Amino acid sequence: MSNSINFETVDDYNQFNNHETLHPLVSVIDFSKAHKRTGSKMYFNLYCIFLKDVKCGDLKYGRATYDYQEGTLVFVSPGQIVDVENKIDIYQPLGHGLVFHPDLIKGTSLAKSISEYGFFGYQTNEALHLSKKEQQMVLEMFADIQSELSRPVDKHSKKVITSNIELFLNHCDRFYDRQFITRENVNKGILEKFEELLNNYFSSEKPNTVGLPSVAYCADELHFSANYFGDLIKKETGKTAQEYIQNKIIDVAKERVFNIDKSIAQIAYELGFKYPQHFIRLFKQRTGVTPNEYRSLN
Repeated sequence: MSNSINFETVDDYNQFNNHETLHPLVSVIDFSKAHKRTGSKMYFNLYCIFLKDVKCGDLKYGRATYDYQEGTLVFVSPGQIVDVENKIDIYQPLGHGLVFHPDLIKGTSLAKSISEYGFFGYQTNEALHLSKKEQQMVLEMFADIQSELSRPVDKHSKKVITSNIELFLNHCDRFYDRQFITRENVNKGILEKFEELLNNYFSSEKPNTVGLPSVAYCADELHFSANYFGDLIKKETGKTAQEYIQNKIIDVAKERVFNIDKSIAQIAYELGFKYPQHFIRLFKQRTGVTPNEYRSLN
């Protein structure tokens, strides 16, 4: 059975990787300096970004394994547990990483925008695969942060460091945009599968038993995290996943309102709405008329 290790502070992680703590809230890690070790389960109270040079065990988040290979960038946010499985023999870690405590960004612009970097919520098959050029850019940005950490701490240190981290995360956003395009073979057919999932949902009893389909439900059924799935649909369609679902609801509703044997309230309940007025409001927002008006127009 693997060991379980908690990393509450940057210093905890520095000690684990044989690094001096230059700043209590942030560190750049060169894993080649770490002592040889075996696999373990790790709990993080830190933001971490790992760029490993070699595949050293299977990174596992929850019950699923990362789509992880050489040159993969993996993001971990506070509260996550990561397993390094299938590595019972001793190995030498390689690669680089950036870790920072949530307290580092308090009171900064990054604190306001950190939730917008959805890739901290990605998991399993959604890691970021970098080109050689992108890997070099990551290492250069890590080096810039390390250079600042090597300077004596002054009143500008926090602003400079967090600005560099924010710049790095913005580049990661760009890298993911590229990946959504270049990894079409991985995401091929996702829209078709999404459409099929919704068609099957509304032709089943699930609207009555479960209610309206949520983005989280659809993402889970298609084996994505909600964040990654939402970003993927947005890149592909220009609409959010929620908007896509609502459009499907309206399409189905337009067919059903012609059944004059059923009231608008009955149709609303059959679609999964708890309250008919919510259905009527959404229908009018999307079509410009109420369901009854739409029924009388056709």
